[in-house]
Amino acid sequence: MEEGHDERGAMSATDGTPPDRVVVGVSGSLGSLTALGRAAEEARRRGAVLWPVLAWEPPSGASAAHRTTALALVGMEWPRLARRRLAAALTDVFGETGPAVPMHALVVRGAPGPVLVATADRESDLLVVGTGRRGVLHRTLARSTSRYCLAHATCPVLAVPPSPLESELAAVHRRNAWRLRLDVGDLLRAPGPRDA
Repeated sequence: MEEGHDERGAMSATDGTPPDRVVVGVSGSLGSLTALGRAAEEARRRGAVLWPVLAWEPPSGASAAHRTTALALVGMEWPRLARRRLAAALTDVFGETGPAVPMHALVVRGAPGPVLVATADRESDLLVVGTGRRGVLHRTLARSTSRYCLAHATCPVLAVPPSPLESELAAVHRRNAWRLRLDVGDLLRAPGPRDA
């Protein structure tokens, strides 16, 4: 159910208390990568251990894996794919050198909100989550991990807004999906490095 990359309950060398933790939800989305970078900064500033957590659920719910032998075999791949996705996210943000702070990475089966709240169970923890997309339709139809964490966490929660570049990238994807032409006049009029 849970896998880590170092000792889960490591004690502080000075007084026997567990070290402070910065727990961050990672999904591989651009918003979660922004949150992961911010969490590493917070861990460095606080002298805390960084806990990136990727929560995963099987497609079609937990019972899908038990319906047929073929689905059961595929179900054995899901944890491996989740670990691979977490490793890719860590590499995307920190490169091959790592975050330059102590780290304990977890892959946990379950819904992201409850998993993150259960992991960040100490009052001294800091839980960092990305706020995700801000569209009205998305907020109405999709469950929000950040809202769940803000409502249920027993520790402070830092909700990191998406990068401004994320909305620009989404606009490009929408334009491409609808096969709309790019107005290069907007690009030429936009302030850029050459204007500085």
